[in-house]
Amino acid sequence: MQADHEKVALILFLLTFFLIYGGLHFYMFIKVKTSFLPGTKSTLCLILFMMIMVFAPVVIRILERSGYESLARLFSYVGYSWMGIVFLFFSLAVLFDVYRFSVYATGFVLNRDLSFVTPSALHSCVIPLVFAVLVSSYGYFEAQNIHTERVVITTSKIPKEIGKLKIVQISDVHLGLIVREKRLREILRKVKAENPDILVSTGDLVDGQINNLGHFSEMLKEIDPKYGKFAVTGNHEFYAGLDEALDFTAKSGFKVLRGEGLTISGLINIIGVDDPAEKIYGDSKDISEREMLSVFPKDKFTLLLKHQPTVDTKLLGLFDLQLSGHTHKGQIFPFTLITRLRYPFNSGYFNLSNNTHLYVSRGAGTWGPPVRFLAPPEITVIELVHGNNQK
Repeated sequence: MQADHEKVALILFLLTFFLIYGGLHFYMFIKVKTSFLPGTKSTLCLILFMMIMVFAPVVIRILERSGYESLARLFSYVGYSWMGIVFLFFSLAVLFDVYRFSVYATGFVLNRDLSFVTPSALHSCVIPLVFAVLVSSYGYFEAQNIHTERVVITTSKIPKEIGKLKIVQISDVHLGLIVREKRLREILRKVKAENPDILVSTGDLVDGQINNLGHFSEMLKEIDPKYGKFAVTGNHEFYAGLDEALDFTAKSGFKVLRGEGLTISGLINIIGVDDPAEKIYGDSKDISEREMLSVFPKDKFTLLLKHQPTVDTKLLGLFDLQLSGHTHKGQIFPFTLITRLRYPFNSGYFNLSNNTHLYVSRGAGTWGPPVRFLAPPEITVIELVHGNNQK
């Protein structure tokens, strides 16, 4: 039964992906062909290149599963970098087309020739293409520059004798073909510098295929906070293969919370829920968040770990802080505008009602393109300080 769920989910995902991604390539092909008027051989080469790029994610997966890891990594850099370029090109080129159409329509209505304010077809293609390449180049370096974000929450639920509890959150690391030792080492360097009391991972610690990642788990295991390490699943744990992802996370020293929680040293309640992908993959436990939250002592600070930044307003007050990720803040602007439509709590800190707080991490890694633009990666330091509750 679970295998059938996985097969249907994979087919639906692939159909949606190829329709959208193929459509972007078709649009780009029309723009290039109209602007440069290539000959037959050049056109065929362009078509072949674009077809290879459209199916690059599948080719990468096949290469990786077949054991050609080095080739898969090389192809992933090319294919996914191109994905970023295509998206950025489309974002600006479509604005040029909207402007060109608006000028044409205005000229038609007014019966005037407004071609002098209309960019040529060539400019409408070249400018977005140059923009896409330049931004992608810059975005590669932005993706390496991991920020440390800090949030201080004052609460009477932290005992006076403790004074302060420091939690460090990592999210959306996406360890795999592209996010490797160098990036993980920098993430862990920043985490170690904070000397956290608790380390949490709010999903997507791994990316897709997770063969040969044993040395990563050893690196993660080096961090051993006073009160422990806790993690929840993201959608990519299910894509990677849940059993393998859970095994990797456990070997990295994390306690994986799947619709369960615990009270740590009498100080803090930590509850974790699975990503909604569990329902698609037929692994749902059918335990409501209300059920989980209701059984823990209300006088203790309650931390809810949840990969996607969705908040049930009926549960405000049953937990004190929700930590989430998933959105990457869009990763590449203007995709931020799209993720904000889907997730109103797109990134950053939100002080909700009833002394309830939410923090949504931009994530420390990248998915797909090894690029970030106006959405730098982060680790997050949350300090819970004894005092009167913030309003």
